[in-house]
Amino acid sequence: MGKARNFFHLHMVSDSTGETLMTVARAATAQYEDVQAIEHVYPLVRSTRQLDHVIDEIEHAPGIVLYTLVDAELASRLEQAGRAAGVPCVNILSPVFSVFQSYLNVRLTGRVGGQHALDADYFRRIDALNFTMLHDDGQIPDDLDEADVVLLGVSRTSKTPTCIYLANRGIKAANIPIVPDIPLPRQLQESRKALIVAVIASVERIQQVRQNRILSLSAANFANETYVDRRVIAREISVTRKICAENGWPLIDVTRRSIEETAAEIMTLYRTHKSELADSSA
Repeated sequence: MGKARNFFHLHMVSDSTGETLMTVARAATAQYEDVQAIEHVYPLVRSTRQLDHVIDEIEHAPGIVLYTLVDAELASRLEQAGRAAGVPCVNILSPVFSVFQSYLNVRLTGRVGGQHALDADYFRRIDALNFTMLHDDGQIPDDLDEADVVLLGVSRTSKTPTCIYLANRGIKAANIPIVPDIPLPRQLQESRKALIVAVIASVERIQQVRQNRILSLSAANFANETYVDRRVIAREISVTRKICAENGWPLIDVTRRSIEETAAEIMTLYRTHKSELADSSA
């Protein structure tokens, strides 16, 4: 039997979406074994009335309070409430702001949600996401060279979520399934701009994911038993390796990688690819 988990209340108070808080909080919590946070997320807290509701919740379920509030009056009020309730209350961006202000010698603007501005970078990410969704699972192969990255791989190697993650970083990513005895789109060979990269995983990992997939859906949709056959999966992996070797395409084993780690590796390859393209056209 597993060890008993220790639960604690974790309150995250933000005047924006709360994404920054959740990322930091989960990264910190992951470093402690047998500890589970009961998350209370309060986004878009920008008024005294909203903050009063948050304080009531904290008093009802005391725990660690993390916040990102640009408004000094709201931040001060939350800090006072934390002291009154006897709970730690931390502005996670305060040390970062202090370093920036000291080094850059400029004042803080106090702009709420500044990282979500509707600027050129924002619209570039939206454009990339639209492209990625339209080019999921081999759809619309005619304009593959408009992609920044084309991700190849057999079924259940997390191609789609990896591409979506890349799109959220502004990278237009298409993905194409590799199926033995079915040729890849001819446009792939004609592509000159896109980075083409493939992903594989161990036979055991792919088999496990596919079995879980079958359990989550109607068995009638998977009458073909070869979908989880180890020998068939091994052949699919072998075919993927052969295709990459023949074309000189990089290959990433995602067996023990998270989607974020896989995407980080692809982004590193993409930066190198872009640099090489720039050098060749100079």
